[in-house]
Amino acid sequence: MDRQKLLSYLRLSKKKLGLIINFHVAILKDGVERIVNGLKE
Repeated sequence: MDRQKLLSYLRLSKKKLGLIINFHVAILKDGVERIVNGLKE
């Protein structure tokens, strides 16, 4: 759900890169996910 919502926000704002950050992990860098608008998964 969060990925689709972020992709919608990226498309509407004409941005290419967004981050989803999960604060419920022991090491914060393990909870960061980059989402790129226009990139096929």
